[in-house]
Amino acid sequence: MKKSKYFIKLEIDFKKLQKHIINELKSIDSKIKIHKTNWKYKTGGGGLSCEILGNNIIEKGMINFSSIKGTVLPESALAKKIKGGIKNFVATGVSVVIHPNNPFVPCSHMNIRCFETNSSSKNSWWYGGGFDLTPYFVYKEDIMNWHRSAKRVCDRYNPKFYKEFSKNCDEYFYNKHRKEKRGIGGLFFDNLNQQNKDFYSAFLNDVGKTYIESYADIIKQRYRKKFTKTQKEFQYLRRARYVEFNLLYDRGTIFGLQSGGRPESILMSMPPKVMWISKKNSILNKYEKDLKKFL
Repeated sequence: MKKSKYFIKLEIDFKKLQKHIINELKSIDSKIKIHKTNWKYKTGGGGLSCEILGNNIIEKGMINFSSIKGTVLPESALAKKIKGGIKNFVATGVSVVIHPNNPFVPCSHMNIRCFETNSSSKNSWWYGGGFDLTPYFVYKEDIMNWHRSAKRVCDRYNPKFYKEFSKNCDEYFYNKHRKEKRGIGGLFFDNLNQQNKDFYSAFLNDVGKTYIESYADIIKQRYRKKFTKTQKEFQYLRRARYVEFNLLYDRGTIFGLQSGGRPESILMSMPPKVMWISKKNSILNKYEKDLKKFL
């Protein structure tokens, strides 16, 4: 199918956003190494995967751009059933996950995406995305600033967005088998197509820029704080919950695997080191109890 002019413009904007986020992170941590991989999708299109590795401020991260063409849209991509049948689709997006070295710096995630199909339904295109924060040791001012930034970007487009998208985030990023939220929330939205495409394209780009500005502020506040071996161990334990969510529930991971995407790019979001232990000592139990007050 032929890409719309809006889709082509969004591809360009997303590539620029990917570069912007990379440059922001390099300005914070000049020692990171970035491994770039250009890849092609089996039925058309492809992407640029950027894996970040370091042992200073950022331990591991990914900033990935993709734009693909397909013939069978996986069920995981659909927030609602679409009438009229889908024989072709195009999808583009930017995905970011950052795993910091210091356990006092939260992990963060951001994703924005657009789908267009050949369906005759009014839901033949839609936009989605959001961002969220996963701390190991919680600072109330970080939570307040994170949500304040999320509300500010939403209010520029619709004063009803923040309340709805924040609630969506809490409900979506939830480990059902653990009965706990993955982090302290943010924004999550999908199936947006009530306004025109220019409106949502601007909103998605603004969400991406707000994310990196907000997260960079938190990194700068926390990365110098001294930490112990036990605090690092607790970070590994909480990272395991992140892995559990991504493999069991995350629609982006499921979509990538169902659609035959590049596994190395899809699983690049995983943290570098994790731990699962059944019995924790009193210090680790205290850290978990303190954290769960906010989850």
